[in-house]
Amino acid sequence: MKIQDYADVYRLWDSLPGIGLSEADQQPAIQTYLNHNAGLSQVAVQDNRVVGAVLCGHDGRRGYLHHLAVAPEVQRQGIGRALLRTCLERLRRLGIQKCHIFLIPDNREGQVFWEQNGFYLRHDLQLMSCDLID
Repeated sequence: MKIQDYADVYRLWDSLPGIGLSEADQQPAIQTYLNHNAGLSQVAVQDNRVVGAVLCGHDGRRGYLHHLAVAPEVQRQGIGRALLRTCLERLRRLGIQKCHIFLIPDNREGQVFWEQNGFYLRHDLQLMSCDLID
């Protein structure tokens, strides 16, 4: 994914109910993310149109995937799985041993996808956050 893809990718994310967008998904923040995690995030293009995207990054220890999205009219054709496989392979090559995702609790379709692809719900951890901006 390149920052030039941002407008098309954001439109895709915004069109899907299972994707929660925030200020952190604005173009400057995504540019920083892409720079920090060069070559990891992916887009899928068909007929010169972005039909899939995923943000992929790591902190040196763990990988993180955000906003895996596939346009409804091309879902169930292996696009999401291909994006996922590419990201996981690139993380493996960097020595990353585990990858996490954040999932909106009522995104049942998303949960099924992740489970079918080897991800599992953790019961031993809870996510806590701290806002660093006012």
